[in-house]
This record gives sequence, structure tokens and C-alpha cells, in this order.
Amino acid sequence: MDDDQQYYLGLRSAFASEYAFLIKAQRFHWNVEGRHFYSDHGLFQTIYEEVQEIIDDFAENLRKLQLFAPASLGELSMLSMISDASDGLVAEEMLQVLLDDSDKMVSIFRMMFEIAEEHGDHGLSNFLADRQDAHAKHSWMLRSSLKVLSG
Repeated sequence: MDDDQQYYLGLRSAFASEYAFLIKAQRFHWNVEGRHFYSDHGLFQTIYEEVQEIIDDFAENLRKLQLFAPASLGELSMLSMISDASDGLVAEEMLQVLLDDSDKMVSIFRMMFEIAEEHGDHGLSNFLADRQDAHAKHSWMLRSSLKVLSG
């Protein structure tokens, strides 16, 4: 596989991972319970709505490169670096799982930013930098929420 093919596969994988992250945050929003229900429910909603708002832009960035955005459940699952969550997680576990995934997304977007810059795709690299920053903020909020629970 040549460099361009690896780049394109990486972008499609980043998209699939972002979509899987969105689904997981929404799942946690729907299913969270516990003492801090209201704040956890709201945090998960804030996160999934932010990601949902940009997912179309991400797909359009792929199309600008003549790539098809992964759109089937099988393809998304195959390409994603974000795994499904187990059933029966308690709120603190949900927060930790989503934090770990958000940190992973920061790394994915950092790596894809650098590759996009090498390819001279500066508009895309700006988008990827914004996604890295958005996930850094999600991670901060999730990490802070975990401190409240354990403190």
C-alpha cells in the first residue's frame, strides 16, 4: 500500500472512529443512571451533540479528496479504532471509557493532522486540528467529572 492509500485509509478510519465515539456518547447519554445522573446525562449530551454537529463536515472533507465516507454499520465497525462499550456500566465507568476514547481521538487527530500537512491538505488539516482541540476539551470535562465523583 502506497503513502496515499495509507493516508486515505487513515482518514476513513478517523471518520469511522469519530462516528463510533458519537454513538457511544449518545448511548451513555440514554443509559446513564446514578447519583450524578443530571450532570452526567447533560455532559454526555453536550459531547455527542458537538460531534454530531461536525460529522457531515467530516464526510464532506473526505469527499473533497474523492473518498467515500464509510456509511454502513459493518464498514464503520471494521474501520473504527473505538470499540463498543459493554452493557451494564455504571456512570463512573462510562465517564472513564469515554475519557479514554476521547484521549484516543486526540491522538488520532494529531497524527492525521501531521499527515494532512505533509500532503498539503491545509483546509483538511485545519479541520483535523479543530477536532483535536474539541476532543481535548471533551477529555478535560470528562476528567474533571471523574475527579468530582472520586473526590
